[in-house]
Amino acid sequence: MRGRRRRARPRGVHGESGGAYRSPRVTAELRGKGRRVNEKRVARIMRTFSITGIRLRRRVRTTVPDPATSPVPDLFQRDFTATEPGRKYMGDITYLPLENGEFLYLATVLDCLGRAWWCDVSRRRRVRRPGPE
Repeated sequence: MRGRRRRARPRGVHGESGGAYRSPRVTAELRGKGRRVNEKRVARIMRTFSITGIRLRRRVRTTVPDPATSPVPDLFQRDFTATEPGRKYMGDITYLPLENGEFLYLATVLDCLGRAWWCDVSRRRRVRRPGPE
């Protein structure tokens, strides 16, 4: 990849991605277009022109399991169907990262018949939504 035209290729691919791609993805795109490129060279060209892609945040471990506790039994036996409303419920908790580094905790509960769901955020505001009939 010598010359101005070859140095412009990684910049073009990076620009087409909306500035999202980093050197491994730029290299893959160039190879997909039939160009013979080396990722180290693409990374060097990107560094030279101060081109950076979007870095995803590292996963934050929010729960550390206690090894002394026993596993929770699977009461549903992977059968998530219900014959009547209010018979089976399932739920989950999701941690949503905020800009200031804190988390918003979102808990959801779903009636397995699919008629209603509930959610509870960390502010203890409850919302009940009817499902499809």
